[in-house]
Amino acid sequence: MLNTTLYEERRLIGELGRALDALKRTTGLEGRVVAQETDIGKDHRPDALIEIQADGQQHRYLVEAKTRVDRLAPLGHLKARLDLLGERHLLFAPYITTTIAKQCRDLNIAFLDMAGNAYLQAPGLFVFITGEKPEGLTATIMGTGRGGTATTLRVVFVLLCKPGLLNAPYRDIVDAAGVALGAVGWVFFDLEGRGLVAGKQRKRNRRFLEPVRLFDEWVTNYPIKLRPKLNPQRFAAQNPDWWKQATLTNLGAYWGGEVAAARLTDYLKPETFTIYLDTQKGRDALTQLVATHRLRADPQGKIEILDKFWNLAADPEHPEIVPPILVYTDLVASLNPRNLEVANLIRERYIDNALRQI
Repeated sequence: MLNTTLYEERRLIGELGRALDALKRTTGLEGRVVAQETDIGKDHRPDALIEIQADGQQHRYLVEAKTRVDRLAPLGHLKARLDLLGERHLLFAPYITTTIAKQCRDLNIAFLDMAGNAYLQAPGLFVFITGEKPEGLTATIMGTGRGGTATTLRVVFVLLCKPGLLNAPYRDIVDAAGVALGAVGWVFFDLEGRGLVAGKQRKRNRRFLEPVRLFDEWVTNYPIKLRPKLNPQRFAAQNPDWWKQATLTNLGAYWGGEVAAARLTDYLKPETFTIYLDTQKGRDALTQLVATHRLRADPQGKIEILDKFWNLAADPEHPEIVPPILVYTDLVASLNPRNLEVANLIRERYIDNALRQI
């Protein structure tokens, strides 16, 4: 069964020629599709290769197609993914709003849409067109239906972190993900229907069909669908180095975001602090954390405390940090360019190989 999202993206790639025609209308630049589904990218296969001519020069772009780009939060993951192509890259979507276009420019994400909106920057080339309206275009969003619900995201997270749960009894998945027993069957029904998982739990032959695509979907949806439901609270600290002495494991808490990334890579000086706190520990754990480190509530504070949403054994090598998938997602959701570089490093070291093995 062909994954619905993959089908929509392949269909969108077929419209690249029309998009280049629209680009000629808005800018006068000539462009052509050189190849589709190429193998040119360093680590990840791009959807196409296009060539744009400007002032006698030819500018080539590796194309990543997305059927819908209408929220700011997933742009960090998209930027990190595009950087993995290893060469000049371009986002292609049916429509890029003015707000998204400005953020793409700030993150240096080249883009093109079906209306002729574009951001292109290279030696001898600068284009930034926004506000052109599409005519008669429709788009689908990755993870529609149950694929983007908070419950599905909880289940998919524990499956990606511990693939052995794929064929485990539903009770084990319930305990790991903190969801209702009746929800698990629906999650698998959705994953099977979208071509992401195959097999049956009774026969213990379930397997991932597209783990990388499932991971990308999770990273895209988590900041929008699950994270806001984790009771986020913000604080500030008097001592900027408070986190260096903080011990979290006795409180049922774990570092996410920049602190976790710093401990995994030794490549980042944290400026924001993300903590996932086990709600089963109750308010006493939060009170103790706040009192011990003299934190104060501050809506603009750089310390964010969220509810922990999984129940898996911690990594013995890094017992105070969340799973790497969540570290990566926290970083790319920040849209901070310095975090995006470290996010790719974490993906290369801790995630890509694990995904290939499941």
